[in-house]
Amino acid sequence: HLLLFLLFVGPFNCFASYSRATELFYSLNEGLPAGVLIGSLARDLQLPTAGSQHAASLQPPLSFTLASHGLGGQYVQLDNRSGELHTSAVEIDREALCVESSGATIFGGSAAVSSSSPSPESCLLLLDVLVLPQEYFRLVKVKIAIRDVNDNAPRFPVPHIRLSVPENAPVNTRLAIEHPALDPDMGTNGVQTYRLRDNYGVFTLDVEENENGERTPYLIVMGPLDRETQDEYVTVIVAEDGGTPPLVGSATLTIGISDINDNCPQFNDSQLNVTLYGNSSLGTHVATVHAVDMDLGSNAQITYSYSQKVPQPSRDLFHLNESTGAITLSTKVDGDTPRLHRLIILGNGPGCIPAVITVLVTIIKVMMRPPEVVPRFIANEVEGVVYLKELEPINTPIAFFTIKDPDEKYKVSCYLDGDGPFRLSPYKPYNNEYLLETTKPLDFETQQLYEISVVAWNSEGFHVKKVVKVQVLDDNDNSPVFSEQLIELSIEENNVPNAFLTKLHATDADSGERGQVSYFLGPDAPSYFALDKTTGVLTVSTQLDREEKEKYRYTVKAVDSGFPPRESIATVTITVLDKNDNSPRFINKDFSFFVPENFPGFGEIGVISVTDADAGQNGWVALSVLNGSDIFVIDTGKGVLRAKVSLDREQQSSYVLWIEAVDGGDPALSSTAKITILLLDINDNPPLVLFPQSNMSYLLVLPSTLPGSPITEVYAVDKDTGMNAVIAYSIIGRRGPRPESFRIDPKTGNITLEESLMQNDYGLYRLLVKVSDHGYPEPLHSTVMVNLFVNDTVSNESYIESLLRKEPDISVEEKQPQISIEPTHKKMESASCMPTLVALSIISLGSIALVTGMGIYICLRKGKKHHRADENLEVQIPLNGRINLHMLEKKPMEISNI
Repeated sequence: HLLLFLLFVGPFNCFASYSRATELFYSLNEGLPAGVLIGSLARDLQLPTAGSQHAASLQPPLSFTLASHGLGGQYVQLDNRSGELHTSAVEIDREALCVESSGATIFGGSAAVSSSSPSPESCLLLLDVLVLPQEYFRLVKVKIAIRDVNDNAPRFPVPHIRLSVPENAPVNTRLAIEHPALDPDMGTNGVQTYRLRDNYGVFTLDVEENENGERTPYLIVMGPLDRETQDEYVTVIVAEDGGTPPLVGSATLTIGISDINDNCPQFNDSQLNVTLYGNSSLGTHVATVHAVDMDLGSNAQITYSYSQKVPQPSRDLFHLNESTGAITLSTKVDGDTPRLHRLIILGNGPGCIPAVITVLVTIIKVMMRPPEVVPRFIANEVEGVVYLKELEPINTPIAFFTIKDPDEKYKVSCYLDGDGPFRLSPYKPYNNEYLLETTKPLDFETQQLYEISVVAWNSEGFHVKKVVKVQVLDDNDNSPVFSEQLIELSIEENNVPNAFLTKLHATDADSGERGQVSYFLGPDAPSYFALDKTTGVLTVSTQLDREEKEKYRYTVKAVDSGFPPRESIATVTITVLDKNDNSPRFINKDFSFFVPENFPGFGEIGVISVTDADAGQNGWVALSVLNGSDIFVIDTGKGVLRAKVSLDREQQSSYVLWIEAVDGGDPALSSTAKITILLLDINDNPPLVLFPQSNMSYLLVLPSTLPGSPITEVYAVDKDTGMNAVIAYSIIGRRGPRPESFRIDPKTGNITLEESLMQNDYGLYRLLVKVSDHGYPEPLHSTVMVNLFVNDTVSNESYIESLLRKEPDISVEEKQPQISIEPTHKKMESASCMPTLVALSIISLGSIALVTGMGIYICLRKGKKHHRADENLEVQIPLNGRINLHMLEKKPMEISNI
């Protein structure tokens, strides 16, 4: 608004030159996508276009603006600089945009500027565009005509159209169809033609167009119609528009043929012959005439009447029912009554010539009157029918019958004719009185209706029959009966909710409501079972799980609607069939087995316990080893795990296996478990001495070495574990000038000097070291010779080697090495105290006899020769034996003086 105000208060001459209004006309199809060019305002207004030299010199530059963003503005996009008008992302729907102009004609063609106004029936978008700057200012009226495309199919307002045609409609009768199809599209895209999918050879369609262009279909009758032959035609009416391709819509068209009175009553016979006894009682049925009219409703109503040719005496003697055509005796026949009566009866229909039938009635005169049978009913009787309840007691009275002769001339007797539990007996002390009664209870379910006759005859042989109908009334004396007392069902587990199980069926022999059966679940039925009260359909509302419960057993009741109601009970058993819905389940996800090494091959390592909640084949489980199958094997049936070979802990201390359990279902389910096998150590490896490397190596010990100084060490390892690998070191044999000068640490194997070395202590010391483990039940050990040469220098190695080659005369001590958690250190006594310590040790062990024998043995062994022999590093020296130095290797060790 401010912009317009500034424009209007600008120089008057500029306003006068460029403020004239301009109109531009465009047209385009509906439903185009965004970005389609509608037109260029700058080009069509012959203004400088963007990019031209004149446009580039404009300051400010030329701009185009929508004056209002109303309804039309949402469908277009205007480039402010170039003035190009494009379609926006909002799709133009002509039928939605121009609701009031439905039926307008939009001319086709590409989008273009029109020099003349569009048709007043066109669907237009109106836009106001402002052109700036001021010297080019103008208000441009843009009109965009929206052309129709065939995007809507014809549609009938109702899916079912009904039309009525009288059966006497002449050929070429035209009937308008009140619900023509509608098509929002315009012109040729609107509804053009109608057709019938099936015209039955008697109908066709025509289309009439009024002055407003609306097309109405007309049904044209092309052939004769007869309601009595076919009273209805059902077809499909199809509406088609003129688009390319054409679109169609359809509705069901039902053509009903209305009746006219084109048929008259007709009798099947022209004459009917009837015989009547002269002694017939009043109301006796003589005959019934019946005519037929093929029309409907009031057109088919028939009345019966006597012809004018029937004499009045005959009319008085025989009554004719106008509606039913029944003829009955209305007056008593006497001696003056004619023997032959010709009754001409007319069947009258509306607007018709009456149909005619002749009834000839011949009356047979009887000279004497027949016996009379007069009933007096005790039980409930209506129109000759006696109603008795079933289960009435025996001898229930029904009626008294009085038998008499009207002329009182003849003797009259009577008897009961017909089948049934009835008896007719004289009722004394009266004459000619008889009582009709039952002989046993009646059963409605066996027979509902009895027809018996009380027959009277006189001495002249004349018979009279009185028919009595006995209708048995039902009582609620029967309980419902199930077709099966035990209903055995089965269903697979994991069923869908509300699954059908069965339809119960019980019958009740009673009639009416007393025989109507309702079904109920017993009190022991679980809540998730449902039984339809009326149909007896048994369903289960939830999924059943066989592993939770496999069998269900409960009762169902069938109850009738009598009073009081009667019921019966049946038992339902449901077996839930197994499905393979459970994987095998190991008792533990991880199994651990401890097995001693060197366990024999195919020995039982352990049992893998696995279960499967399913049954049968689905619950059968097969076990297999996924890894390590070349060493281990598992018994599929028992789950026993075995090793094919003996296992050595020193080669591998543990094994991790994966065991797979697969059930027998289809498809099969599986699960896995982890098995850890830990080998328990057995003391099957003696300690291995790694240092010194040879029994022939030696070490130079300087005499100046201080007491307590470490000299060397013995180092050994054990491949076993635990206590089997705990090593203890001990000196079990000594030889040298003063052998007690050296001791070994039982835990570390360190050899230290205990006392100062004197001049007379020079020489070769040989220490036999025992390396023992703490295995159970029998410890294993190895021995090694530690050679120490006490001297200032090694001046003659060959001499030392010669000494090493000699077999040492070493007594083996019995004392076993002891290792404690906190090792104790004893100060070595002088050489003179050693025998005393040994003796005390022996005494403390209580082995006096053994020590004596060992001393004798050592003395006997001193004089023997030494033998040379090579020996491996791991040499076991037998207790109480002499060391064979020839078995020792002669390899000296390279050592450094500590």
